[in-house]
Amino acid sequence: QVQLVESGGGLVQAGGSLRLSCATTGRTSGRYAMAWFRQAPGKERVFVAAIMWSGGSTIYADSVKGRFTISRDNAKNAMFLQMNSLKPEDTAVYYCAARYGGSTTDAGGYTYWGQGTQVTVSS
Repeated sequence: QVQLVESGGGLVQAGGSLRLSCATTGRTSGRYAMAWFRQAPGKERVFVAAIMWSGGSTIYADSVKGRFTISRDNAKNAMFLQMNSLKPEDTAVYYCAARYGGSTTDAGGYTYWGQGTQVTVSS
């Protein structure tokens, strides 16, 4: 199975930036749609962004449009989430996910998940 490992989380001040990475192990990420989800304390896991296997056709949650950018580098078997203009409400555990085929905003549609990385934005 595809294994995913997130990195890049941390503590930043409001208005700052972080770049999350999701590395795949066990095989290449080719032909897999990938996505980022996040879960704040006491809340459900929600969609953040998704990207198709070729790197095009991206989808963003309204809450992050214009601030976050999802990308992938299939040669390096990695996916990234560039987060700019961070807000305290962005504080959450961020998870990367993958599935074979097209992208979806539904967490239930993804087969493979990383362990999560904590992002904390202070005010």
